[in-house]
Amino acid sequence: MSGAEQAVRAKALALLAGDAMLAAQVHGVFDGTPVRVSAPYVAVGAAEGADWGTKDRAGREVRLTLALVGVGGAVDDDAAGRIEALVAGLRGAAGGWSVVSTRMVRTRFGFMREGGWRHELVVRCRCLAA
Repeated sequence: MSGAEQAVRAKALALLAGDAMLAAQVHGVFDGTPVRVSAPYVAVGAAEGADWGTKDRAGREVRLTLALVGVGGAVDDDAAGRIEALVAGLRGAAGGWSVVSTRMVRTRFGFMREGGWRHELVVRCRCLAA
């Protein structure tokens, strides 16, 4: 994982974990899938990177997966809506990189075999070296 992917993941973890409104709706925000926690929770998952540089500046496009995991058949989209609202906050300085744009590019909702559901949100972050 390159520096841009690590920087975007760290910024996403800090942003989501530090939001009081989201904290009131989930049991926690975790780096990857937690070993022991009850749903609902948010997991910052895979980060895919690709070159997005210019002639004179290094750049990376990072696609970050955020997963909201819940229980039961009824889905309350308040937490997913809050995550979407926080995505714009990823812009700015991030560990030696500058996140110059963020955009929600895909969402996926599905029921899990073990019960419960998983709502995945994929965020595209375009970064330039600081």
